[in-house]
Amino acid sequence: MLIDGAAYYGALRTSLLAAENTVFLVGWDLHSATRLVDSSGQADDGFPDRLGEFLQALLQRRPSLRIHILVWEAPIIYAGEREWFLAHGFGAGNLDRLILRRDTCLPLGSAQHQKIAVVDDSVAFVGGCDLTIRRWDTDAHALENHHRVDPNGVAYPPFHDLQMAVDGDAARSIAELARERWARSAAGAAPPLGPALDRWPDGVSPDFEDVEIGISRTEPALDASAEVREVEQLYFDMIDGAEHTIYIENQFLSAEGIARRLVERMQARPALELLMIGPKTHASWIEARAMRNGRLEFIRAFAAAGLLDRVRLLYPRVQDGGAEAAVMVHAKLMIVDDRYLRVGSANLNNRSMGADSECDLVIEADDAPQRRAIAQIRNRLIGIHCGVSAEDVAETLSRARSLLAVTELTGNGHSLEEVDDGIPDPAELSGMMEPIADPSRPLELSSTASTTLSASLKLAGLVAAIAALALGWRFTPLYDYVNFDWLSQTIESLQGNPIAPLVVVALFVVGGFLLFPVTVLIAATSAALGPWIGLGSATMGALCSASIIYLIGRAMGMEPVRSLIGDRLDRFTGAIKGNGIVSVVLIRMVPVAPFSLVNLAAGASGIKFSDFLLGTLLGMAPGLIAMTAFGSQLVDLLTRPSWINIGILAASAAAWIAISFAAQFVVTWFSRRRRA
Repeated sequence: MLIDGAAYYGALRTSLLAAENTVFLVGWDLHSATRLVDSSGQADDGFPDRLGEFLQALLQRRPSLRIHILVWEAPIIYAGEREWFLAHGFGAGNLDRLILRRDTCLPLGSAQHQKIAVVDDSVAFVGGCDLTIRRWDTDAHALENHHRVDPNGVAYPPFHDLQMAVDGDAARSIAELARERWARSAAGAAPPLGPALDRWPDGVSPDFEDVEIGISRTEPALDASAEVREVEQLYFDMIDGAEHTIYIENQFLSAEGIARRLVERMQARPALELLMIGPKTHASWIEARAMRNGRLEFIRAFAAAGLLDRVRLLYPRVQDGGAEAAVMVHAKLMIVDDRYLRVGSANLNNRSMGADSECDLVIEADDAPQRRAIAQIRNRLIGIHCGVSAEDVAETLSRARSLLAVTELTGNGHSLEEVDDGIPDPAELSGMMEPIADPSRPLELSSTASTTLSASLKLAGLVAAIAALALGWRFTPLYDYVNFDWLSQTIESLQGNPIAPLVVVALFVVGGFLLFPVTVLIAATSAALGPWIGLGSATMGALCSASIIYLIGRAMGMEPVRSLIGDRLDRFTGAIKGNGIVSVVLIRMVPVAPFSLVNLAAGASGIKFSDFLLGTLLGMAPGLIAMTAFGSQLVDLLTRPSWINIGILAASAAAWIAISFAAQFVVTWFSRRRRA
């Protein structure tokens, strides 16, 4: 078990240094500026410390090595958190043996959430930790650590995460899973499995040897591939086997089915205790609205059953002098008694059960040494949060005969404190947010449909036209040329030309039909035309593209669009139509579906065009402004690095945060107006 980012990054680095054949990196997010270093905070092996430069240097020294990187194509709301020029950062355009692809083939409302690294098909790392910025920390979770900074040198709070390293048959099974994920994302063929080699990370002592490891997945239904809900079933099975203690670490707690199963088991086992560790608060406004309400409902299930005396929901706190901070808990772990240990990417929310792609590993102890190892991992984790040793935790458990007794332990400024989520948001706001932000299943594409002849003909014509454009872009040389660099160069060639904004609008409209990422179009416009003209042109382009596809959806009507998007269109469009501007704003800010498909569904729903247009403008405003003002300065920093550009970049980032809060205030204001 690799506890916290420093342990994972250090272990992965040593395995990568031995790589000769293939590497797969699959993630929700990746960032080329991630410092791939251990707890020392430094690299002393002669290779760069930043992930992108490290992989490029590795390829230069290993002529037979191929690196495959698959990352989720996130919506515009995440623009402020992600690397916009990812291919540039990893040097994908210069190195033909580094293949970087974005997973754009998931159903509507789904995310690629697996966090997997595989080296030479011989060692695999699975858990909750992405290879991205603001994740690295040591298990000391010190209040201040000068290595715990982002690429701009800005410090961030203590961060807790987990990753499991496996080799042998388990690693080869994960390697096959990574290839399946690669193929399902339309990223192309991957090389076959290679020979088994010794790639176990130097300096890492295994917690288990010769143990069977189970793999559980969530995969939403897609095309001919059936839905997979192994993650959910494994949770049910583990809960049903609990006798005395359940220990959970998780970022989110909102899965209704899991809460019900826990309540049922605790009612059946009067001695069963539940200790849950999570973050004090949820970082973003969207998470706070959707996941905080879900966590309140999760806990309310135990209160309604009269079980709160055997349940605790706590967060880790660090104090030093008069200062304090809450540790951000990003881990996804469950330990049942000393029998089951699981760690992976799946949160305890609804979307991890059926909407997103997930991968968890589980160990079921079948002898005394394995039981001791599971108990030791649990005790060590609790000890880290409380600032005491694993032995102190074990002694307390033995003496008190209660898992909840360990919550009183404290040392070195560390302690566990009660989570107070306050009161839930009004039902109208949470009712709009939760089905969008935390669905139990995606708004998947349907494979069959029954429509009238005229509707079928209209749909066939539209699909044929879009398919021809999309296939021409994806499977011809256009795919190699129509990228960020090509777009920015094309737009830049029109600088000073009065028709430049019109060309940008045309590119956005065509891109909308191709399902081309709107974030790339916005960033390219900013890079080519500068922040002010870029902002105006990108805004016009996005609104024109949205309007045209909205009008197509309105002309087609519900049945043909349902044939394209699926039966779940009713719930999706019902939320839009019933709540007007506010719903459109929320849908633009939450990762529901690709930009163009939202526009199509909105048109079919019958929502007023004025509500749609204003909601689109408000919902996209933070991302548009961030990717123009902030993005333009990032281009300057990459091409002309200087302290002035760094300062302007930091100021732009601060402005982006302020704009985000302002947009969130507008959403709340609209919601309150509607309730009034």
